[in-house]
Amino acid sequence: MRTISTSGGSVAYDSRGTGDPVVLLPGGGHDSRDYDEVRDLLPSRFRSIGVDWPGHGQSPAGTAPATELRLAQIVEELLDSLTPGGAVLVGNSVGGNVAARLAIRRPELVKGLVLIDGGGFEGAGSGVVGRVFSALMTRPGFVRRIYPLFSQAYMRPRTAADHRARADAIATTRSTAGLTAVTDIWRSFRLPEHDLRAQAGRITAPTVLIWGRHDPVLPPRVGETARELIPGSRLVVIESGHSPHTTAPDAVAAELIKLAEAAFASDSQT
Repeated sequence: MRTISTSGGSVAYDSRGTGDPVVLLPGGGHDSRDYDEVRDLLPSRFRSIGVDWPGHGQSPAGTAPATELRLAQIVEELLDSLTPGGAVLVGNSVGGNVAARLAIRRPELVKGLVLIDGGGFEGAGSGVVGRVFSALMTRPGFVRRIYPLFSQAYMRPRTAADHRARADAIATTRSTAGLTAVTDIWRSFRLPEHDLRAQAGRITAPTVLIWGRHDPVLPPRVGETARELIPGSRLVVIESGHSPHTTAPDAVAAELIKLAEAAFASDSQT
C-alpha cells in the first residue's frame, strides 16, 4: 500500500484499476480489506481507492485524536490530492458519517454517495443503555475485553469475508494504536457534531443508502431517517448485520456500480 501525509499523520491507501474514482471508507475498528470482495466486482472502468484509518490496517498511529472531524479532514486532504475532480464515496458506519460530512462541506469533491449503515442520523433515540455503552466504549480496557463479543453481535457473521473482517477488527483493538483510535472514534460519537440530521438536506450528490436489516447498532429505522432527510436518496435493505458489504458484496457492488455509472455520466454531460 502507498501512504499519504495528512494533518492527522501518515495514512495508508491502495489504488486498483483506472478510470472514474471510487473511494471506500471503512468503519471504526475495520480497514480497507473489508471492501476486497466489492472491489473485485467493480468493472475496470473504475479506479477504486481503499483507505486505512490511523492506527488501522497498514496505517501507523495518528498524530491527533481520530475523531470524526479529524477523519473527515484526512479524507478531504486525500481527495484534494488524489481525486481533485471528485469521486464517488462509499462509507460504512463512521466512514458513512465522514462521506456524508464531506458531501455537505465539499460538494465539488463528491460525485455520489453510498452510505452503508452510516452514522450521524440516529439522533438521541439510543436511550440510556445506548448512551452508557457509548461511554464505556471510550475506555480502552472495556473495548479490549468486549470486542470479540461485540463484533459477533454487530456483524452477525455468515460469510468468509464477515469472519475475516471480524478477526481484523479484533486484532485492531489488540494493538495500542488501534485501540486508541477506536476509543477516539467512539468518543466523538458523543459530541454534538456527530449529528448530521440538520445538515443532511444540503447533500446534493446522488445517494444510495444500504442498510443491514439486522444491524443492532444502527437499525434500519436510522436508514429510513437518512432517506427522509437526504434529497432524492434511495434506501436498500439487505439481510445482514452492520456490514452488508462483507455479507452480501454482490448486492452492494450492484448498487455501487449503478450509482457510480449514473453519477459520472451526469457529470460528463455538464
